[in-house]
Amino acid sequence: MTPRLWAAGTLVVLLVALIAFTIVAVPWHRAPAPRADQLAALGELPADQVARSRAFHAELRPGSYAGMLLGLLIALALGLTPFGARLVELAGRPFGDHWLARAVLGGLAVILVAELLTLPLAVWRHTIVVRYGISTQTWGGWGVDLLKSFGVGAVLGAIVLAGFFTVTHFAPRWWWAFGAAGAAGLVALLSFVLPVLVEPVFNRFTPMADGPLRTELLALAERDGVPVKDVLVADASRRTRAVNAYVSGLGPTRRIVVYDTMLTEATPGEVVSVTAHELGHAKDNDVLTGTILGALGAAVAVIALYLLGSWQWLLRLAGVDSIAEPRAIGLLLAVTTVAGLVAGPAQSFVSRRVEARADIHALALTSDAATFESMQRRLGTVNLSDPDPPSWEHAMFASHPSTVQRMAAARAWARGAR
Repeated sequence: MTPRLWAAGTLVVLLVALIAFTIVAVPWHRAPAPRADQLAALGELPADQVARSRAFHAELRPGSYAGMLLGLLIALALGLTPFGARLVELAGRPFGDHWLARAVLGGLAVILVAELLTLPLAVWRHTIVVRYGISTQTWGGWGVDLLKSFGVGAVLGAIVLAGFFTVTHFAPRWWWAFGAAGAAGLVALLSFVLPVLVEPVFNRFTPMADGPLRTELLALAERDGVPVKDVLVADASRRTRAVNAYVSGLGPTRRIVVYDTMLTEATPGEVVSVTAHELGHAKDNDVLTGTILGALGAAVAVIALYLLGSWQWLLRLAGVDSIAEPRAIGLLLAVTTVAGLVAGPAQSFVSRRVEARADIHALALTSDAATFESMQRRLGTVNLSDPDPPSWEHAMFASHPSTVQRMAAARAWARGAR
C-alpha cells in the first residue's frame, strides 16, 4: 500500500479508538438538576448581584465574539492567501532560507502577527475586568503576565514547530506516522510537566500553614483514596479577586492548590467543598482521561493534515507546494483554527458532563449539600458568573454547569440522600 492509504487506514482506526474511548470514559449520564430547582435557586440570589453579573457579561460579550471572529479572519488571511507563506520566507531569509529557520522563526512570526492584531481586544477586556473589580493588576503587572504568556507560548511553539518540520523534512513520505506518534507523546508529556514547570511562572506557591484547614484537606484526600503530595497556597490575589482551588499534577506531583483569595473570601467548609469537587477529578482520573483524548486527537489531527495535503486547490490558495513545508505554516494555522471552532461545542459538552460528575462526588464525599450550595453562591458572586446564562450560549461555550444548575443538582441530591 502507498503511504496515503496507510494514513487513511490509520486515521480510521484512531477515530474509532477515539470515539470508543470517549463513549466509555465520558460520564454521559448527568445527575438531575430540575429546572424548577434552578428557578428557585435563581430567585434566592440577590437581585442586584445577578444584575451586576449579567451587566459584566453583557459588556464582555461583544469583545469575546469579535475576538473569535477576528482570530478566524486573521487565520484565514494568513492561511488561504500567499501572505502567510511570504511572512515565513521573510523570517527565514536572514538565515539563508534554511528550512529550520523558516520553520521556527517563520512559525513564531505568523503567531506573533495574529497575537498583535488581537491585542487591542485583550486590552479592552482588561479594562472591563478591572472596572468590575475582578482584576487587581496594574497595567504593568498585566503586561508582564502577557509577556510571560508569550514567552511560554514561544518556547512550546518553537519545540513543536522544530519537531514537526524536522520529521517532514527527513521523512517526507511517512512523516504523518512519526508526527502522529510525536504529537500524542508530547500531549502526554505536557500533562506531567506543565503543572510543575509552567504554573510557577505565573504564581508563587507556598505550603499552607499547619492548622485545622490543612489537616482537614489532607484527611479528606486520604478518605477519598487520592494521595496528594502537599497543600499549597497560590498568590492569586496579586492579579485577581476571583476564588478557586484545584488539584494539580499526576502521581507524585499531585497537590491541592488553594487561591489565597479563597482563604479570605470563603469559609473553611466552602474550601473543603470545592476541594472535594477537585478531588473528584483526580478520583475519576479526569486528567488522565483528558490526556488520552488529547493524545488521540493530536494524532488524528496530524494524519488529517497529511491527507489534506492532497487538496491542490487549498495549496494553491496558500501559495505553497506542500502542506509539509514551513511556508505552509499559515495554512496549518487556518485549518487548526477552523477545526478548533467546530470542535469547541462538543468539547464544552463533554467538559460540563465531567464537571457535573465531580459535583456529585463532592456531595457524596462531604455529605453537605448546604455548604456545597453556599460555595456555588460564593463562586458566582465573587467571580461574577452569570448564574443562568442564555441556553444557546451555555451550550456552545460553557465548560461548567451554570450556578443555578449546580445548586439545583445539590438540592436534588439532598432529596435523594434523605
